[in-house]
Amino acid sequence: MNGTIRVGNLFGIPFYVHPSWFFVLTLVAWSYGSDLGAQFPGLGSGLPLLLGLVVGLLLFASVLAHELGHSLVAIRQGIAVKSINLFLFGGLANLEKESKTPGEAFWVAIAGPLVSLVIFGLLTAINVTTGISGALAAIVGLVASTNLALALFNLIPGLPLDGGNILKALVWKITNNPYKGVIFAGRAGQVVGWIAIFSSLLPILLFGSFANIWGLLIGWFLLQNAGLATRTAKVQAQLAAIKAEDAITPNSPIITADISLRELANEYIIGKPDRERFLVTDDDGQLIGAIAVDDLKTIPTSHWNETQVRELMQPYQLQTTVQSEQSLLEVITLLEQQKLSSLPVIRGNGVLVGLVEKAEIIHLLQKRAQAKPA
Repeated sequence: MNGTIRVGNLFGIPFYVHPSWFFVLTLVAWSYGSDLGAQFPGLGSGLPLLLGLVVGLLLFASVLAHELGHSLVAIRQGIAVKSINLFLFGGLANLEKESKTPGEAFWVAIAGPLVSLVIFGLLTAINVTTGISGALAAIVGLVASTNLALALFNLIPGLPLDGGNILKALVWKITNNPYKGVIFAGRAGQVVGWIAIFSSLLPILLFGSFANIWGLLIGWFLLQNAGLATRTAKVQAQLAAIKAEDAITPNSPIITADISLRELANEYIIGKPDRERFLVTDDDGQLIGAIAVDDLKTIPTSHWNETQVRELMQPYQLQTTVQSEQSLLEVITLLEQQKLSSLPVIRGNGVLVGLVEKAEIIHLLQKRAQAKPA
């Protein structure tokens, strides 16, 4: 999965780690281990490094808990979680689909920061009330403050951060349009990204200081992902505004059940664009089956004149059709889920309209983009 390594499974959710996380783990173990060794000389030479590794793993667990917060709320809403991915700048819960309402989207977004704040509160209470001291208190304090920072950073109002998803839900609620929410929050994320980049570049340009180099990397990360979210939402908005019947492939491969195999070959196959399969309708235009071109080979050509298509066709599963009034966004979602390249489009009365194909959808979007005034 994009170079990631599967390291476990929680609540039925597989979670993966990007190799960059091992770099972070090594950096934390070495840097914090050195700090502990200097702060508590009595720990010896090897123990601080081991404790630094423990801190790195606890930070790993904190990010995982944050993403599990999002995931478990999504699961309660009936949304499957494909995976949780941890990488250099944090984590990402890969949800099967969006929430149905802005309210549900809000709770999925806020769940992660709430988990981090709860962990911060619990660890702070442990530090204050239990009387622990020394290196243990320092470790508990660090993990607590890291969870606070994780919550506050993620609440910055710009995609792809949780604050951006909260902002998206709010704009969605106000406008009743989820795509406007994504576009607004995506642009906010781009602004935040540029601010982070410029605030990191200024010390470099003015003073030659690279102390804020992480801000440069985070800014670039926000800029790239916010831009992707914005572009994706614009395409989704376009697709949601187009009906399936508007993207029907011209001259869709449709034939009636009562024609002979000879007519099928002469009128629809020989000298015509290559087709692997034809949809079959009855006299009323109702979709009743499909016939593959290769199936004709099972019948001797001498019998093609007296053999009708209905004798060779296979019944069609109507659950693999779309209604003419459905949006292209729903069509594409179904195509991706079922790993199909095309779907029949039928009207409410069951009459077959035609075939909608991925290639025709792309062609339609390109025509609409070219038709827009410059």
